[in-house]
Amino acid sequence: MTAPDMTVSDDYTGDLSETSGAQRRTTPRATITKLSVGPMDNNAYVVTCRETGDRLLIDAANDPDRILALLETLPGTLTAILTTHQHFDHWQGLAQVRESTGAPTLAGRIDAPEIPVDTERLIDDGDVIEVGNLRLTAIHLVGHTPGSIALALDAGDRTHLFTGDSLFPGGVGKTWQEGDFEILLGDVTTKLFDRYDDETSVYPGHGLDTTLGTERPHLGEWRERGW
Repeated sequence: MTAPDMTVSDDYTGDLSETSGAQRRTTPRATITKLSVGPMDNNAYVVTCRETGDRLLIDAANDPDRILALLETLPGTLTAILTTHQHFDHWQGLAQVRESTGAPTLAGRIDAPEIPVDTERLIDDGDVIEVGNLRLTAIHLVGHTPGSIALALDAGDRTHLFTGDSLFPGGVGKTWQEGDFEILLGDVTTKLFDRYDDETSVYPGHGLDTTLGTERPHLGEWRERGW
């Protein structure tokens, strides 16, 4: 049964701080629906092919009942669940959502053993995930975790990047060991900023969205400050 507070707004801002509902962005080929879940305000995303109704869930992070209510509200069929990386706050709802939907699970090959739900498809850099007529390209980013996976979607208007905890407004994700920050900034620079233009939308694992154009001028500052 759909949760009574589950609403989907088509007035997309990417800011969910004042709502318990979801927001949906419509592009020529896809819709992108964003929901904030759990005590760490994780973002869960549903990418839907407008032609076929097939859907991909990115990070069943927490609040599985709310995620399932969202899936029940949206049209179409869930065809896969991708977990961006191994950290516990990104898979708290995964077991229940998989059990309820039967959708196969995907995760990066390196991080998958640390996720306590079986991964049915291991993802490597450059792999393509097909969702209906959409194609999302996997990008392996090292540093926040060894096997984080970002996804790049050409939705007919621009590129849309789902970056997990590897890139946020204002900087890259947290790193812990010496050298990891430099590795992560290097990967984000060469695999994201050097490949995609300023119009590219960025959907991180927590908080607000951004664009590569907004963040690009600050790459030197991030390198200088070391985080």
